[in-house]
Amino acid sequence: MGERLGGISPSWQQTVSASIWLHAVSVGEIMTAIPLLEVLRKRQPQTLIFVTTSTLAGRETAGKRLTGLADGIFFAPIDYVWCVRRVLRRLRPSVVVILETEIWPNLFAEVKRIGCGLIVVNGRISDRALPQYQRFAAFFAWALGLCDAILAQSDEMKARFEAAGAPAGKVRVGGNLKYDFAPAAVAANSAVLQFLEAQPEKPLWIAASTSADEQIEEEAFVLPAQQNLPGWRLILAPRKPERFETVAGMLARSGANWTRRSGAVDPQADVLLLDSIGELNGLFPYATVVFMGGTLADRGGHNVLEPAIFGKPVIAGPHLENFRDIADDFDRRRAMLRIVSGDQLAGAVRAAASDPGLGERARVAAEQRRGAAARAAGVIAELYETSYPSERPAQPGYAILWLLSQLWRAGSAVDRRSKAGRAKHLPVPVISIGNITTGGTGKTPVTIELLRALRSARPGMLTRGHRRTSGEDVVFSPGDEHVTRDLTGDEAQLCMREARAPIGIGADRFATGMRLIATCETRALLLDDGFQHLQLHRDFDLVLIDALRPFGGGHLTPLGRLREPLEGLARAGAFLITRADEVPNTRAIESVIRRYNSSAPVFRARTVPVQWQSGTGKPEDPGWFRNVRSVAFCGLGNPQSFWATLHDLGIEPLARHIYDDHHQYTPYEIRLLARHARDLGAEVLLTTAKDAVNLDAGYGAMIGELQLYWLDIRVEIQEREELLKLIRRCI
Repeated sequence: MGERLGGISPSWQQTVSASIWLHAVSVGEIMTAIPLLEVLRKRQPQTLIFVTTSTLAGRETAGKRLTGLADGIFFAPIDYVWCVRRVLRRLRPSVVVILETEIWPNLFAEVKRIGCGLIVVNGRISDRALPQYQRFAAFFAWALGLCDAILAQSDEMKARFEAAGAPAGKVRVGGNLKYDFAPAAVAANSAVLQFLEAQPEKPLWIAASTSADEQIEEEAFVLPAQQNLPGWRLILAPRKPERFETVAGMLARSGANWTRRSGAVDPQADVLLLDSIGELNGLFPYATVVFMGGTLADRGGHNVLEPAIFGKPVIAGPHLENFRDIADDFDRRRAMLRIVSGDQLAGAVRAAASDPGLGERARVAAEQRRGAAARAAGVIAELYETSYPSERPAQPGYAILWLLSQLWRAGSAVDRRSKAGRAKHLPVPVISIGNITTGGTGKTPVTIELLRALRSARPGMLTRGHRRTSGEDVVFSPGDEHVTRDLTGDEAQLCMREARAPIGIGADRFATGMRLIATCETRALLLDDGFQHLQLHRDFDLVLIDALRPFGGGHLTPLGRLREPLEGLARAGAFLITRADEVPNTRAIESVIRRYNSSAPVFRARTVPVQWQSGTGKPEDPGWFRNVRSVAFCGLGNPQSFWATLHDLGIEPLARHIYDDHHQYTPYEIRLLARHARDLGAEVLLTTAKDAVNLDAGYGAMIGELQLYWLDIRVEIQEREELLKLIRRCI
């Protein structure tokens, strides 16, 4: 019940919007989903895929059959808004896939409200359901119109979706996933094998997925047919678990020599009651003939493709309305034997077994219509690469923060117009390195990389010196002594150490830039965190997008982390997606960028650990602490990036401590960290180079016998020379 109310496992909480959520209502849909999941897993091995189902039998089947294909399986939430939102907040899917026809209005609405891709695959509308869809076409037109695409099984199903109100441009024929059925073999330790192997000389027929309606119990025809087939053996597989006991009673009264799968299987019995879930499909290769249930009772039929794929002769009654296109194709090819009533069943079994071409015609009919899984996976991949959803916090916080974000929107718009109207020009080219969100995007290592790469152009750096304690505007040349963190701030301090370039630090970056040009004779300036600093003219805007948190949740601060609306991306001269190797869907991030800026080139970068440094010891290789007991801490705009780096290095700390971005560590905090590490039996404290700058100068005495190391990193930019060429044109 907890899962149905949206309370899914906390371990599935996603930090990026990059998963796929597939809903398959019951056993049949779960089995149909297998070939699609297999194709998706091959095409996108890094993408997490979550599967929901609505029935107990579907949940059990998914648990058995989707191992290695699904990263999580749970019951679908009840279609209440708050239940659906709980799941969306945890999974953060990029695409939601609905198998066949499960129209849940609140699920559809909430999925599209945050910008997820939404697709119906293997879509069908049964004869029985069609009049209801047509009667409420106005409602269904709204719900189906929310879908990005609907892949119908056939031309007939496409017409039915359009009759139900689906926009014609969104419906296309994708084929039937059931043609791509790939059954699993019977488990080597299955008791069914004892029955199958006991009397191999006898022919075997399977009555698969037998059903009942108000007038007919199909087993009432199957059991007499078995009595009229001397020398034959039978596997009887009722469709629904709740009928297992009913059918067992019928067998007991029939006088047949029978056994049941759930008990001690008698290998010498003539009839096996298959009262299990998920094994039937693996038994078809052993059959001589298969009768498909649900076709004598008025249940719309079941899937005849599964036995047909193995080249088995298939018998079906008059009711195959749920598989009309398949039935029509098989009838046209004479690939299936049809009967009108159950009295004909025994004769049909003998006739099917004596027709040498019936099974082969069935196999050819099934094989020629395969490929729906690949087509569906292709459309899902397109949506995956073009959809990047926003985040929606829970109420009532959402409403309050939304109002505050609108105040920010109005105030920041006025501020930007004011700054742009008084922009000043420095006498040298200015290259801005900025972002559109609050928090870290990796600007400092990118700035260091560019300062090094452009050294021949004699570049300098302009920054406000975020979180420095001194308010004095200062200019430093490489090699200046007595340059402290209080004067520079942590990021400028790192740049001075690593890039050895002149740096100007001050709130008035025009005045500071003029001083830097005069003092250090710089011929170009890199403006740190300058995308919103419009009062200074820039010749090139490089905008960094953090792949782990690219668009601030899609909302302005404080609801999200956007500094300004995404329309501001139009000002950028180029984009650099940082930490691009840590997410599988940077194409989706690029697609969002393209909505606002169609021409600026998009580059990608990854963070590479170089070595561990300490204040006293020698540098160590990045993987040195893989088997060392450690405690890690950091104060970054995005601490997840540091944890991900440690994980990639095989380092799993005993504890992790997170502080505010640019946090300056007091002696008390350092002693507290060291005490906690000693209590856990840790040998070292691990942190980032940025945090090392913010440590109290006497930290060594405070941590005692513990060692403290920080990680030096660098940035690798794909197509680095192309980006540098763009910048050099400006300078």
